[in-house]
Amino acid sequence: MRTRSSLVALGVLALVLTGCSNEAGPKARPGAGDPGPDALPTKLDALSADACFTGPQTQLPKGCEKYVTEVGNTAGSVHKLAKAGKTVNEPLDGDATALDQAVGAFRQAGCTTVPNPGGACTQALVSISAALTEIKQKVNQLATTG
Repeated sequence: MRTRSSLVALGVLALVLTGCSNEAGPKARPGAGDPGPDALPTKLDALSADACFTGPQTQLPKGCEKYVTEVGNTAGSVHKLAKAGKTVNEPLDGDATALDQAVGAFRQAGCTTVPNPGGACTQALVSISAALTEIKQKVNQLATTG
């Protein structure tokens, strides 16, 4: 009798668990994604206010990981803006490529674990800062002339 009641209890438990797995619950929202070229001036303003941009020589590389990720995501918007319209804005596209390369150098050097400024990681942050400065100037020019 005991075995029979245990089997019944297991069967009921299995039914309850099966029913729970089909319940509707909160679903994960997709990420915000790329804001696109229209939001680029705002994004560049935010990135250029970061300490990793304003003082790359003194920053701890591992503390700039999130900043570098945001910069890397922004490069795609810069490429899109450079290729928008009838002609390619080659200087802007070249700056976006330089930004991609600087972000790649940061990642290849393993800078997300480097605790002290200096070396290849600081050079990558300086290169990111320089490329962002060029991009910001060109984007601002496009905004005032376009």
